[in-house]
Amino acid sequence: MNVKELKEMIALMNENGLTEIEIEREGQRIRLKKGFSGSPEVTQEGALIQPQQGPILAVPHKEPEPVKSNLIEIKAPMVGTFYRSPAPDAPAFVEEGTMIEPGQVICIVEAMKLMNEIKSEVKGKVVNILVENAQPVEFGHALFLIEPA
Repeated sequence: MNVKELKEMIALMNENGLTEIEIEREGQRIRLKKGFSGSPEVTQEGALIQPQQGPILAVPHKEPEPVKSNLIEIKAPMVGTFYRSPAPDAPAFVEEGTMIEPGQVICIVEAMKLMNEIKSEVKGKVVNILVENAQPVEFGHALFLIEPA
């Protein structure tokens, strides 16, 4: 299945007011489902793809270690590239052990050449940074483990 075919399926969904479509062809199953944002999400054999205006990317997902019950995961809100600092020569927004506050910028996810600041929604201590700098992430990928304060 190529990008053109995916775009045609998305257009078909939009034209007919569909919220979900699943197609199986030559042993390959593709499922498109509109998420909360109203834009289609594509699932192919366990990979999540967020179609946008531009190339469609599938990022392999590595399962994080099991989360302790008292820790909070901060997850990627979009597909993109994870950056720990605002510039290559700048210090990281947070390190393990850093206390964070709600609204504090903790990283950047670059998507489609746009730098999206990711802000904390919780107060606590950064226990673990789960992603290496400049690594691709997918929607819902765990980025940080936070011990609530």
